[in-house]
Amino acid sequence: MNTTQPTMKRTLMMSMIALSVGGVSVTAQAQTQQQKEIEQLRQEVQALRNLVEQQKVQTAQTATAIAAVQRPAPVATATPVLKTAKGAEFNLYGNVRADASYQVEGTSRDLPYNHINAVALKGNSENSDRLRSTLAATRLGLDFKTQAAEQEVKGKIEVDFLGGSNFDNLRIRHAYLNYGNWLIGQTWSNFAVPDYMPETIDALAFVGGAVKRTPQVRHTTKFSPQTNLVVAAEDPKDGTVNQRLPALTARLNHQFADNLNVSARAMGHEKRVNSDEEMAWGVGMGAKYDVVPGTTLKADYYHVKGDSSFVSFTNSGVVKQADGSLVQSEFDSITVGLTQQFNEKLRGTLGYGYMTFDKDQNYTNALIASTPTTEKESNATRANKDLWQAWANIFYSPTKPLSFGLEYVYGERTALEAATTGGKTGEDNRLNAVAIYNF
Repeated sequence: MNTTQPTMKRTLMMSMIALSVGGVSVTAQAQTQQQKEIEQLRQEVQALRNLVEQQKVQTAQTATAIAAVQRPAPVATATPVLKTAKGAEFNLYGNVRADASYQVEGTSRDLPYNHINAVALKGNSENSDRLRSTLAATRLGLDFKTQAAEQEVKGKIEVDFLGGSNFDNLRIRHAYLNYGNWLIGQTWSNFAVPDYMPETIDALAFVGGAVKRTPQVRHTTKFSPQTNLVVAAEDPKDGTVNQRLPALTARLNHQFADNLNVSARAMGHEKRVNSDEEMAWGVGMGAKYDVVPGTTLKADYYHVKGDSSFVSFTNSGVVKQADGSLVQSEFDSITVGLTQQFNEKLRGTLGYGYMTFDKDQNYTNALIASTPTTEKESNATRANKDLWQAWANIFYSPTKPLSFGLEYVYGERTALEAATTGGKTGEDNRLNAVAIYNF
């Protein structure tokens, strides 16, 4: 028996089994390697995709930036500059204003504006149920500006048609120049400023207020951004005296906070009638307080002796007595009002004004003695002991250049002496309306 053959067969079989096992092992290793390579390839593809996306974003941003650089900047429209023949820049402004007034009761004069100090006494030629209208408060103005050396010079000219006794003549409202801290010309009096009066529709304001414009020379000293002092020499144009010296006025303005402004004022002026003279003087205090945004409180107070040229609706400041000496009137006045801005188009004001004169029998007697014999009523009947007015108004502005207003006012005056009819009190009961186009 050949024993070699089985041995060879066994060896061959074991070799084949080994090869088979090795092949399986190699195949498994190959598959594992292939999976690793596939996973790596996937990661590289994802990384490539992310890179492509980033490149797209950067390309878009770059294109936007390039377009912005290449796009021409918008050209600003220049505001037209108007110039005079001398090279001064100026701008034109003003308004067209129509006023109407319905007198329910009271008044002795056919006027569309306030004259509370002269309304008829009860039973004495009262003119009631009267409608009046006017465009006399229509206004036209020019603001100028030019350079003089290293200093800017500014000027203003403003006119309306409220001149003359019947308020129907052209008149100068403002005409002045500013050079540094100096002002020369005509503008609001330094003593009787309108800044602290409650808003009214009436162009002449109400009792206790002042709308006085005077020729003047004044200087402003700034102590700080919140405080300044203004001093002036003014011509009050008091036709009741022989004027030889200007009135001297001073005004100290201070801002306590963003919502509170105050002003303290003083005035002195010689009053001369023939060779007799007296010194008139006065003090004033005004305040403006923004209670909350949109709500503003204003108040103004005056105490004046011997003057009738600054504050409106007063008695004659001085009267000559029989012996030639002068006697002076003295009064206190106050106005207070609250303005509410309801929205950007609608606002309204409630206001009150009061004026009271000292009871001086020498003054009253001098007025009676100075009355012409041809007059039925004495000058003491035309003068007043007390005046007051209360008003409420509302303004509506549908667009910026247009404004419409409606106002009701009621007031009374009490004369120093009763009229021949026995009446000593007169009333002013009116409804005012206005339409304004600003340009």
